[in-house]
Amino acid sequence: MQNPDFTKIPLVCGSGARIPDSNGDLPKNVVQVKGNTVTHSFMTFKMSPLVLAFCALGIAFAQDRSDSSKILALEKDWNTAYKEGEVARMNTLLADDFIITIEDGRTFSKSGYIALNGNSTVHVEVSEMSDLKVRMEGNTAVVTGAYHERGIAQGKRYEYHDRFTDVWTKIAGQWQILASHYSIPAKE
Repeated sequence: MQNPDFTKIPLVCGSGARIPDSNGDLPKNVVQVKGNTVTHSFMTFKMSPLVLAFCALGIAFAQDRSDSSKILALEKDWNTAYKEGEVARMNTLLADDFIITIEDGRTFSKSGYIALNGNSTVHVEVSEMSDLKVRMEGNTAVVTGAYHERGIAQGKRYEYHDRFTDVWTKIAGQWQILASHYSIPAKE
């Protein structure tokens, strides 16, 4: 019979966790904890606060890297949707209270921006991002980078070389873009 003073917990830094079987035996990747002493089926050791901190830091770092990768993929997805005029895709990527400031200083809400991109007088030929950097803070991500766009608007050729800042937030478990700002660097 198992000592009732012990608690079963999954080994966080291990390769996974399993629930003890019906007769209470602990699989090799589950440990018992009493205070700060950990008992395994074949050994006992003290859980150092430093070891626990490193495990937690590793998990947090892995989550940030995973979310950063998701954000970069969403940036590329948004860029493709913009270039190809995929209004339905843009509608899912943009938060309901989205706002954008474009190169000429005009601002648009979600509906205004989608209407602008649905305009058949604009044809985007080149839409490229580079120098992308993602900064994560909880459910918020800030992306900065360089942007190059070339195309035809109302029969006239245009070309921009910008810097941009995009703010993403996790809403109901889904990443959406909340705000975006594009500016043309001042000439020296």
